[in-house]
Amino acid sequence: MPEPDSKLIGRKIIRLPEVDSTNEYAKRIVQDVPEGTVVVAKRQTAGRGRKGRSWTSPEGGLWMSIILKPPRVDPRLVFVGALAVVDTLADFGIESGIKWPNDVWAGGRKISGILTEGKAGEYSILGIGLNVNNAIPEELRENAVSMMQFTGRELPLDAVLERLLFHLEGWYRVFLERPDLLMAKVRERAFILGKAVTVTEGDEKISGMALDILDDGSLLMSIDGQLRRILYGDVSLRFF
Repeated sequence: MPEPDSKLIGRKIIRLPEVDSTNEYAKRIVQDVPEGTVVVAKRQTAGRGRKGRSWTSPEGGLWMSIILKPPRVDPRLVFVGALAVVDTLADFGIESGIKWPNDVWAGGRKISGILTEGKAGEYSILGIGLNVNNAIPEELRENAVSMMQFTGRELPLDAVLERLLFHLEGWYRVFLERPDLLMAKVRERAFILGKAVTVTEGDEKISGMALDILDDGSLLMSIDGQLRRILYGDVSLRFF
């Protein structure tokens, strides 16, 4: 673990005009760069979300991946990204919350998605897509939003990146040293708790009340009076 006063996240930043996917690029260079290296692209031609879903990544958004080497591959790393995004949005006057397991919503629409990938014992890649100044395609406007739509003006991407890296640094240290505190903060920032939701797990649709996010990152639901723990690696979630 680095010394407390040393900077980890962003010690090296690789800026690309275009790339297939910042996560894929990060995997290709992971053995040749230090932990904390950040890959940022103006555009992604094959951006991905969970389960291989495509992620629209035009110029104007913040598309990035961070190479990390925690002691083990831990799916709770996704919450480091989510908390950092929520704090970054707050820095620009935008109120947001975590939609378990890996999205950040603002104003009832998705503004950011986070994706983690890794290889046990070697590395973890934390990918973050944040809609900043990019136009939202017409077919996505009911469900997606950008920072610019809240601020009414274009924001300097470097300023957004600087704040995001700052918050990632802090939350990654909490993840390493106090994962219990990390999860307590996730519960505070999650807006789904106490709401009726439908979870899709494989081919099964499960409807019930979202009660809690447990310390291992799973979702605790009440379904027809029975408690059920949902592992976040295999689900999507919808309100109803």
